[in-house]
Amino acid sequence: MRFFVPTDIYVEKNCVRNHAQNLIAVGKRTLILTGQHSAAANGSLNDVTYVLSAGEIPYMIFSEVEENPSTDTVQKATQIAKEFKADFVIGIGGGSAIDAAKAVALLLANPDLEADDLHKVPSHPLKHVPIVAVPTTCGTGSEATPVAIITNRKVHLKKSIPHVLFPVLALVDGKYLESAKKTLIVNTAVDALSHMVESILNIKSNVFNRMCPEYGLKFWGECKEALLSDDDVDESLYEKLMLTSTIAGMSIAQTSTSVPHGMSYDLTLHLGVPHGPAVGYFLAAYIEVCAKYVPRDVAKILSLLGLKSTEEFSAMIRDLIGTCTVTHEMKEKFAAAMKVNRSKLDLVPGKITPNDIDYIYEKSLVVK
Repeated sequence: MRFFVPTDIYVEKNCVRNHAQNLIAVGKRTLILTGQHSAAANGSLNDVTYVLSAGEIPYMIFSEVEENPSTDTVQKATQIAKEFKADFVIGIGGGSAIDAAKAVALLLANPDLEADDLHKVPSHPLKHVPIVAVPTTCGTGSEATPVAIITNRKVHLKKSIPHVLFPVLALVDGKYLESAKKTLIVNTAVDALSHMVESILNIKSNVFNRMCPEYGLKFWGECKEALLSDDDVDESLYEKLMLTSTIAGMSIAQTSTSVPHGMSYDLTLHLGVPHGPAVGYFLAAYIEVCAKYVPRDVAKILSLLGLKSTEEFSAMIRDLIGTCTVTHEMKEKFAAAMKVNRSKLDLVPGKITPNDIDYIYEKSLVVK
């Protein structure tokens, strides 16, 4: 058994300024990657630039990272970072900004590599410049994983790139959720839930690494009524939601994600479904299938969430994110591709069958 997370992680209010010395010790010049609005609105960008300025660390801001960052965006940001002579990168935002920062960090250290080549399996491990992650959503956990999901729109491909890209430092502060819309909090929280469920229902799950998802699922269960409520999430839960997200990231850093994540990418790539719901739609049916093979694990998940049955789990997911409609042709195409996706199927405990895959799609999507 093994447990490995090399990232220096701080989870506390005002942690960016509290740990200024850790941040300015990472490098001498940096490129900050963010989306267009949220990092400025929630105060995270101001916290980071305040610390950098006080520490006399030159910085440049690249605020063009889109949801599901593309190789084109990564290439553009890398060129700017090269011209600025950045020796480390900072990702501020959700998984998109942090994943884009990871990809830029890899390209900076490997100048012969192009962004469109990121998905190719390298002949040997590649180095990267240091990465700092400042998450502002409670879902991806990218601050605690080696994974970066990048989209190559030229070939209609969205998947993780085959490189180990752990941040050197993660600064996690629940106050950045204050300006987030309830929908964003719910969507990203569903992603964190998926990470923990997929980490337990996984052949790589063991007594050692299950400590993370089991601990995190208990926290998630304590937040579920607030997520299901029509009211805004109380600020007293912000830090717990962010902590749960980071724990969920640590969970999949040990096991990787499995079938629900593998199925989600087509919904995002072809229909523009946000990542959290795209994964969440498949989660209940995946649990049902796994209950045939590892019933005790499924029972444990339900217990930690304060649920009595898979039917209650399914109803909870539907109340949180609704439903997704696809054409029959789309469903068949997506299912056919999933049936040969060994990187995800081989992680499922038990022998998942093609009929199981069909069942998950039929149960999870509204087919018109």
